Formats: sequence, C-alpha cells, structure tokens
Amino acid sequence: MNHCMNLPRPPSHRGAHGFSLIEVLCALLIFAIGVLGLVKLQAVSVQQASGARYRAIAAAQAASLVGRLWITDRAAATLQAQFGSETGGVGYTSWRASVEASGLPNVAGKAPTVSFTTVPAGSAATASSLATVTIFWKAPGDSGYHSHVVLAQVK
Repeated sequence: MNHCMNLPRPPSHRGAHGFSLIEVLCALLIFAIGVLGLVKLQAVSVQQASGARYRAIAAAQAASLVGRLWITDRAAATLQAQFGSETGGVGYTSWRASVEASGLPNVAGKAPTVSFTTVPAGSAATASSLATVTIFWKAPGDSGYHSHVVLAQVK
C-alpha cells in the first residue's frame, strides 16, 4: 500500500492570495481624499495669512494717522480742517497717499474716512476730539470690502 495517499491535503484557498483590485482602488481613493484635504488646508492657510497681513498694514496706517493727529494743533477745528476726509485737508491727502502706497489691495476703490466728534469737557478737563479712522480694502477674489476702524481721543 502506498502511504503517501493517506496524508491529508491542505485546504485549498483559491482567491485568498494578495489584495483584490477593489481593495487597492478603495485605498487609493482614501489616499486621494486625504491629499485633496491637505491641498485645501494649505490654500486656506495662505488666504488667512494674506488676510492677517492686510489687517496689519491697515492697523499700521491708522496708527500713523493717530500719531500725526497728536503732533499737530489739537484744536477741533484744526483737526477737522487738516485731517477730515470731508474737507480733504493737506494732512488727510498726504496720509491717504501713504495708505494707497502701502500695499493694501484695491484701497483706492473706496477712500479711507476720517471723522471727528467733539467730546464735551468734564468738570476739570478740557474738551477733546474723538477721531474715527476707517480704512477699506478688497483682497483679490473677495466680493466685498474689508475695513479696519480705529477710535482715538485727542486732547
């Protein structure tokens, strides 16, 4: 008798070798979605960095005007005549030119505004002026204008 015939045969596992095509395609799809998510994250990051840069420029330009207000004659009539956007005085015109040259996008499309409100004197204080400085810009690809508003009390 032949003893080789009595040995049990290992079970057959047909189709269990390696990956199937559908598994590979699913893994590739998951990987592609992850890469697209990273690309979108990078694009949003660049957009937010640009927005922060524009806000910093606008804040610096507004602070520049407030500094100019403090070194000039601080009488309410003088401030309005020299720096009010309605009157277009020398101080406002000079400052507006520096805002337009600052690198803010589309800033010339909507002029910055500067207005003054007289704050009545208290019991021991003198009257002062409340300056409202608003700078507008429109980033590339945006539908509307952004603004930065600064209030400063000048005595």
